[in-house]
Amino acid sequence: MSIEWVNGAIDALRAWGRAREVEVDADEVRLLCDYASDYLNVNELGDFTPETFDELLLSIYPRKVIAPPESAPESIAAARTLVDYLSESGAVSGDTAALMRDRLDDIAPRMPEALADQANFGMAKTLFSSIGPESLEQAIAIPSGEMPDLGEAPCDCPGCTPLPAARLASPEDLVADLETVPALADDPLPDTGEPLEAWAQRVAALLEDDADRGLYDLFDMLYRVQVRVPVSVIHDYLDEYADGGETDLDAVLDDLVRHGMIHLTDDTAELTPLAVWGLRRHYLSLGLDAPEAPDLAEADALGLIEGLLEGVPAELAEQDISRWLTGRAPGEAVAELLAAASGAPAVARGIAITIVDRLGSEAEPEVRRYLDDQELRPHAIHWLAARGLPAPQLTQEELLWVSVDMLALAMPAAEEDPENFAENMAASGPPAHMIEEMWRVDHPDVVEVLELLGRSIPDGTVAKAARKAAFKARSRAIR
Repeated sequence: MSIEWVNGAIDALRAWGRAREVEVDADEVRLLCDYASDYLNVNELGDFTPETFDELLLSIYPRKVIAPPESAPESIAAARTLVDYLSESGAVSGDTAALMRDRLDDIAPRMPEALADQANFGMAKTLFSSIGPESLEQAIAIPSGEMPDLGEAPCDCPGCTPLPAARLASPEDLVADLETVPALADDPLPDTGEPLEAWAQRVAALLEDDADRGLYDLFDMLYRVQVRVPVSVIHDYLDEYADGGETDLDAVLDDLVRHGMIHLTDDTAELTPLAVWGLRRHYLSLGLDAPEAPDLAEADALGLIEGLLEGVPAELAEQDISRWLTGRAPGEAVAELLAAASGAPAVARGIAITIVDRLGSEAEPEVRRYLDDQELRPHAIHWLAARGLPAPQLTQEELLWVSVDMLALAMPAAEEDPENFAENMAASGPPAHMIEEMWRVDHPDVVEVLELLGRSIPDGTVAKAARKAAFKARSRAIR
C-alpha cells in the first residue's frame, strides 16, 4: 500500500470538509482507501470506480473487518462522502460520480447481510482473529505498533529509560532536507564542509538554550513514540512549562516548523528526519545508547519478520513491508516469505502469511507449491480461494489446526488487551463444538490457546468446554 497517497488524500479530504462544514469520518474513509490500495490496485483517488465500492463493501469488508451488521450505514455514509469529494475535486467525472452514488444505493441494503454472513468471512475473521478490527488488515498486531500513553513524559532523566532504535534517513536525503529548512535561509549553517555535523551542533544549541526543558521533554517524547501525535498533546506538553503564562503555543509550534524540527500534518505532528538525526547525535554525545534501526526493506524475509517482531511503529512497518515487496517479483516474495514461515512460531508465521496476503494472483504458482506443507496448506488454500482460484476444500482436521494457529498468533495481543480479546471472542469466537475437538490438534500451542479461551470467553458454557479441552490436550501431551 502507498502510505503517501492515502495520507495525502485524507489530509485533502479533511481540509475539504472543514471548508464546507461537512462532517468527514476520516478513519472510515482511510480504511476504504487502504483496502482499495492493498487489494484493488487503487493507487490514487482517480482510480476509484463504481465497481471498487462493490468489492470493498460487499467482499473485502465482510472478509476483513470485524463489524456488526448495524455498522453498515456508517461505512456507506463514509463512502458517499468520499464520492462527493471525488466529484468536487475533479478526481472523477460527474457521470462517474452519479454511477457511484447509484451503486451505493444498491449496496446499502445488502451490506448488513454481507457483514453477518459467515460464508463471506475470510480466514483472519472466520477463525477468530481477536486482535481488534483496526488491525485486521495486517492479520496480526505488529509489536509496538500501538501508540503508547502520551499523558506523561517518559522519564525526567533521559538515561533512566532505554531509547528505542531510530530509523534514519540517508545522508544524501538529510543534506537535501537542509535546503528546505526556512530558518537556515536567514541564519545559514557555518560552511565547514560537513553540513550534517553543523546541523547536529545547531540542534544541540537549541536544546541547551531551552532553559525550562519544555522542548527537551517534548522532543524526547516524540523521539521515543516514533509516530505522529495529536497537536493537542504537544500543546499539553508545552503548557506544562508555561507556568500559567500566556504562551502562544501555536507560535511555538510554528517556530519549531521553521527550524526544521517538527512536521505538521493537519492536526498531528512528528519529528522531521533531520530532527531525529540531530537528536540521536545529541544523545550519543551524552553517552546514551541510541541504537539505529535497520532498514527492513533491505533484509531477507527472515530478517524482515524478525525485525517486525522486535517492534516497529505501525507506519514504519507498513513502509518497510511495502518497500520490501516493491524490490521483489511477487513469486520471489512468496517463496522467501513462506520458506521463512515454514516451521516458525505462530506469530512469525502470521506475519509472513499476512504479507503474502497482499499479493495478487500472479503469485499463484509459488503459493500452490505450499499445499504440500502441513502447516502452510490451510493458509495457502485460503489464499487461493479468496482470489477465486481453484483450491481444495479444508478438511475438518485442517480447519481445527488453522483455528488453533490463528488463535496462537493472537495470543500476544490478547495478553496486552484481555478485555478487547474477550469482546471479540463474544462477537466471533469459535463455537463450543469446535473447541471441544481442538484438543486433538497436533499444534505446539494448543494447550496455551485452549487455556486462553477458557479464561477469556464470556459464555460460561463455552469457557468450560475450553478448559476441559485444555485438560485433555495436556494429558495427551504427557502420554
